[in-house]
Amino acid sequence: MGNSASNGCLMKVEKKKFRWRIDGFSSLLDKCADHVQSSVFEIKGLHWILNLSPKYKRSDGEEYVCLTLQLSRSSLRYDTVVQAVFKFFVYDQIYRKHAEQQVVHHFETFSPLSEDICMIPLKKLKSSSSGFIFDDSCIFGVEFIKVITVKTTDTISENLYVQQSNTFDDHGVYTWIIEDFTTPHTPCNSPTFVIGGYKWYLSIRTSNMDVDGSTNFLSLFLHLSDMLPKNHGILVEVSFSLKDQANGNHRKFKGRCEFSRKAKGCGRGSFILLDDLKDTSKGYIVKGKCCIEAEVSIIGVSTMA
Repeated sequence: MGNSASNGCLMKVEKKKFRWRIDGFSSLLDKCADHVQSSVFEIKGLHWILNLSPKYKRSDGEEYVCLTLQLSRSSLRYDTVVQAVFKFFVYDQIYRKHAEQQVVHHFETFSPLSEDICMIPLKKLKSSSSGFIFDDSCIFGVEFIKVITVKTTDTISENLYVQQSNTFDDHGVYTWIIEDFTTPHTPCNSPTFVIGGYKWYLSIRTSNMDVDGSTNFLSLFLHLSDMLPKNHGILVEVSFSLKDQANGNHRKFKGRCEFSRKAKGCGRGSFILLDDLKDTSKGYIVKGKCCIEAEVSIIGVSTMA
């Protein structure tokens, strides 16, 4: 019996490797400070992009050549996850071997990029004793070991609508004046106030942020007193201000958080050191009085499905 080749029926080999040759690599190093992208290529029925950072500086100050794999926007879907196992490689053209690293990543709409993988120190890549750069060309690539597309039918979806501007009704300021202030060892709550049609209150308490409990902070939180409808949320921007009654150097914190039935509090666990709070020169407590201001703006709504 003849084989398939002799019968003129060649089997189609599935592509699983992308090879990226960059000529004039020295010019790239001179001109490129951040990263460069390959063209879009198709493997396993999906569209990919290989990213190269030729001068990635790590925390130790040494420069590395790093690679990142990106799933193209055309292959991204909100209801699927692409589970991929692949290997990055840099080819030594003289010794005919690879410097390679294997990676596992789940590509999703909010995570289309794999992590940066530092393949090789730049000085090693440029070393005359290696063949990673030959005739001013360098070869990078990625080899796919396994790619599985999973339908996420059990995914919980959320839609968030952020308003363009705030109206008078969904924005307000509440001032909490605490007379005869003493540092609370248990939560201390403000009176209830209304902003944006919802009832709120503030709370303060002490907290130990260090394992040994040596550093004490005053925590400050905004709480939603009302019960929101099921699968409904509101996006809130809150600005806290602990008033410096002597010098006007107020302690401030600003953040955004989403309130729902399961998330009814938002704030700062380490708002201010207790030592700073008690320091009379800072003016936070004057004649036993402490003043906390909360500016609250409802800037969006969300629904969960």
